[in-house]
Amino acid sequence: MDTAKLLSGIEQAAREAGRIMLEAEDIEHAVHDKEGHANFVTDYDRRVQEYLFDKLAQLLPQARFIGEEEGADAFTEEDRRGFAFCVDPIDGTTNFIKGYRPSVTSIGLLLDDKPYMGVVYNPYDDMLFSAVRGGGARLNGKPITSSAEPLAKSLIMFGTAPYNPEKAEETFALCAQYLRRGADLRRSGTAAWDLCSVAMGTAGLFFEMRLGLWDFAAAALIAEEAGCVLTDLSGRPLRYDGPSSVLCASRGVAKENYLPE
Repeated sequence: MDTAKLLSGIEQAAREAGRIMLEAEDIEHAVHDKEGHANFVTDYDRRVQEYLFDKLAQLLPQARFIGEEEGADAFTEEDRRGFAFCVDPIDGTTNFIKGYRPSVTSIGLLLDDKPYMGVVYNPYDDMLFSAVRGGGARLNGKPITSSAEPLAKSLIMFGTAPYNPEKAEETFALCAQYLRRGADLRRSGTAAWDLCSVAMGTAGLFFEMRLGLWDFAAAALIAEEAGCVLTDLSGRPLRYDGPSSVLCASRGVAKENYLPE
């Protein structure tokens, strides 16, 4: 397998997905409810996912697929062997509906249940993040590394796990704790973008109580290759076989006691 050619093909697919997002019209009339609190899908989510599944299958026919709009939230035993794409066609669907930026396309490729490639594309700012296991992280083709600043001088990104409102109280307790320990808090509405923000040095920490595998499969690898440390909120190594809490610390923050108190 030609790794460079495969990565280039995935990047091109992500850019085309971004073009579909940019050309979307009358989005609010293409919205449908999904199961769960404040959980929406648009016709464009489905259109982008269908395009990506078709394109990626051409690039790597032997790969299996898991995507947000299919409804499955974890890999089967069969999915855990060999290559598997994990796709979020539009991460930040509510942002997309409301015209609040950003929203991104996220494409993770796992090999034997471990991250192998990751591509995240923000079409609104033409920012393409990519990583191959062991090859470093890049933004529009240029190497990136996470910040060396301590937590006290860092922005902290967080997600509210909006589909799981029972986690709200614990989430905002963590916000209060980290607000005392860091420079300030930010919430973008897309976990993949938040993880990439830590990867490129804009922020120093990201946390969320529960994410689907498609939310973090690509961006977690990008962050790790940029020098970040990825765990769940208990400090255990991040798993790639289903939903999880996620904690991502930059190079500088990872040198401290950054875990929740």
